[in-house]
Amino acid sequence: MPPAVPSPILRRRRLGTELRRLREAAGLTGDQVIERIGWASASKLSRLENGRSRPDPDDVRDLLVLYGADGELHEELLGITQEAGDMRGWLRNFPVMTQQQRGFAELEAGCAEISEYNPVMVPGLLQTPGYARQRIISAAQVAEQAGDPEAGEDPETEVRARQARQSLLTRSPDAPRYTAVLEDAALGRRAGPPEVLHEQIVHLCELAMLPNVTLHLLLRDTPIADWYLPPTAFSVYRFADPLDPETLAIEGGFTDVMSTEANALNRYKVAFEWLCSAALSASDTLSWLIEATGRLTDTAPESTVAYGPATAPVQRRRDSGRLTTDR
Repeated sequence: MPPAVPSPILRRRRLGTELRRLREAAGLTGDQVIERIGWASASKLSRLENGRSRPDPDDVRDLLVLYGADGELHEELLGITQEAGDMRGWLRNFPVMTQQQRGFAELEAGCAEISEYNPVMVPGLLQTPGYARQRIISAAQVAEQAGDPEAGEDPETEVRARQARQSLLTRSPDAPRYTAVLEDAALGRRAGPPEVLHEQIVHLCELAMLPNVTLHLLLRDTPIADWYLPPTAFSVYRFADPLDPETLAIEGGFTDVMSTEANALNRYKVAFEWLCSAALSASDTLSWLIEATGRLTDTAPESTVAYGPATAPVQRRRDSGRLTTDR
């Protein structure tokens, strides 16, 4: 099970924020710090303050002495420095995972609250192994055709890693509060064969009944305030310690962006509130999901009328170079 403590990456960000605050309180510029400590490059301090490098305890100790940090704060920040450097030990709690999954696992660990929106897929923390496998294999095929050197990752390894991340939702006693807005397109016939979708919807029903999980379904024709259209999937992570920075993750098709910038966070938090207001309530969402399981059960898996064939479409190129879809 993932640890219920912040990841080393989050610890680095916290340490960097504290070091910058102490430097500014001491009235020192970056150049003055470099000169007094005798470091060769200003980039070393910049990387520390931005949480982009593994902190050396001796370097942090020198900075704390220069800034005049008192005994209690001095010891606290040295403890954070130790946690920030133990990436290998922290990762032993997880199975092997890709860099992308690791980035999300680092944010999720130690979270007190997670808010997520995805317009086209069930969020990763809610996916069944079957649904996750469909997403991972199809993305790998795109990467392989694009010549991506990392396209050879084992899908089953990635599925296991995703399942390990999901265990935080039932972690006792400090599971995070989790709220998600997903659109019905994520459960439509383009997302997978009927048996995969049925299993996924049943799983969502079970998750929706957890005391710390709130799910909202946004139906495709429902307008949002001021006709707002969210441009992409995103997540907001809040942590138990108010000094650990809230973090925004913007999920792209092939790349993700992480930010702690206040203006960006505030915009996405407003957007999430609008999405929750436009979507079905938690109770109505559960009713919709229960009815959807009945609709899928009533349709034989062999039928292609309502849900399409159970085999994935195959992509091939015509001589002209245009992509076409073979069923």
